Amino acid sequence: MNSPLKSETRFRLAAFGFRSVPPKPGCAGADKFAEELYSRLASRGYEVTAYNRVYSRPAESEYVYRGVRMVNLRTFKQGGLEALYHSLKATAHIVLHNTGEVVHIQNGGNSIFAVLLRLFGKRVFITEDGAEWSRGKWRWYGRLFLQLSTSLTAYVPNGVIFDNHFVRDWFEDRFHRQYHFVPYGSDPVDGEEPSDILERLGLKFGEYFLFVGRFIPDKGLHHLIPAFERVQTKKKLVLVGGALGGSEYESALKATTDNRVLFPGFLYGPDVHALMRGAYAYIQPSDIEGLSPVILENMGLGTPVICSDLSENLYVVGDTALTFRKGEVDDLAKTIRRALDERPLMESNAVKARRRSIELFSWDAVVTQHEAILFGDGDTGVSA
Repeated sequence: MNSPLKSETRFRLAAFGFRSVPPKPGCAGADKFAEELYSRLASRGYEVTAYNRVYSRPAESEYVYRGVRMVNLRTFKQGGLEALYHSLKATAHIVLHNTGEVVHIQNGGNSIFAVLLRLFGKRVFITEDGAEWSRGKWRWYGRLFLQLSTSLTAYVPNGVIFDNHFVRDWFEDRFHRQYHFVPYGSDPVDGEEPSDILERLGLKFGEYFLFVGRFIPDKGLHHLIPAFERVQTKKKLVLVGGALGGSEYESALKATTDNRVLFPGFLYGPDVHALMRGAYAYIQPSDIEGLSPVILENMGLGTPVICSDLSENLYVVGDTALTFRKGEVDDLAKTIRRALDERPLMESNAVKARRRSIELFSWDAVVTQHEAILFGDGDTGVSA
């Protein structure tokens, strides 16, 4: 697709703030977002260089993936510091090698690097996907740094993009400025190679509930497992994902004695999509969430959804899902029982959800909006 925004000059974009493209074990929605956005921009004729975070010497320092030049930069494993060190190296590489006139940064915690990039004449845009400082995984000094970073996010870049309007509204109320809202994208997954994952895991179509994501407290799995344990059913609960390198939280979750709960580890692509298609329902028990890409993915595949009543989740699902009160195990157990008792309702919700995902959250529309923001004329999305 040719962009009406482009002239004879071929715009170049440099991007960092995610983990890996293509996604690897331990990756999350930010990596899926990076894969879809940057590859689609490359297909529209833009020259895109994106920076992967790696922890050991890679087999190759660079490669091309779906038209995007991927540069591997090593960092170390040390909580939030690993991401900051990687972002520092990416910033230095962008400045020294001039890999883009425009720079797209994910996560407002990286906004400190926008200062340096703007000093070197770059147009800088930050995507902020949630109230990162409120996530339970951060210690007090991490939360303090992220809170202080909000002022840099608010004032330094040429534009700030939010994937949910709740956090954007909070920023606008606090800083009395205007910012962009562009929702996460989701397209129906068609034409994939078939997967035998159900057979490998000993599962039957429609005979299990599903969760996919990182095993961190934000995701609420410590609510989901005890809630499921209280429900009398022969169906299973499949929890796909984990904590990169393991964690005490993951070990505590796996200590359940309920043999209906399965932990197949990290899965991607056709395997995870086959699990989504075959699930009786997908459950998202989050305590904190941005605009959830995995909920959108299940909606697009026609899988019934159960989720916590976070405002961000409600924005995504509308009236197409069963919801429960955030953090309340008894209410989640009650909602799971209702899902089992009301199969016609679940099927009706799934049809409505697929239609909603197609009408409101297509990747082409999302990329077009980002294209206008990143390569449009003048500073956009940050105004007094």
